[in-house]
Amino acid sequence: MNAGLKPKHQRLVLLIVAVVVLIGAALLAAWALRNQASYFYVPSDMAAAPPEAGQAVRLGGMVKEGSLRTQADGVTIDFVVHDGEAEIPVTFAGILPDLFVEGSGVVAEGALRPDGTFEANHLLAKHDENYVPRELEDMTPHQVRDTLAEAQ
Repeated sequence: MNAGLKPKHQRLVLLIVAVVVLIGAALLAAWALRNQASYFYVPSDMAAAPPEAGQAVRLGGMVKEGSLRTQADGVTIDFVVHDGEAEIPVTFAGILPDLFVEGSGVVAEGALRPDGTFEANHLLAKHDENYVPRELEDMTPHQVRDTLAEAQ
């Protein structure tokens, strides 16, 4: 600091600089997180009031039985997400999560295209309370308890 400033004024200048830096950091963080925020829709909400085409949103529901189709490129899949009231067609190009199967819950992150198809760029597969890891599928409940007890 300037040697000509009194200690009282030096502290005041330092305090003002610190406040400005904190406000700048908060604004920068808010601006960075603005792109991460996305609305969550279920199919009936999306059908009733669709978001703007291209707007980043999340679509959650159940994968309709018999709707899973792999396109000719072998990477892109099409399926339908429903909530019992409405259905939304979804397309996704990428590696599917291990828990992704027909009849299971899914949260798709992406955007609605103008044609009404939801283009997902990320899928999160959900499991129910009866989920059992693959490694434990063939075990009896007693063996599972023993295995989990040994792990602790």
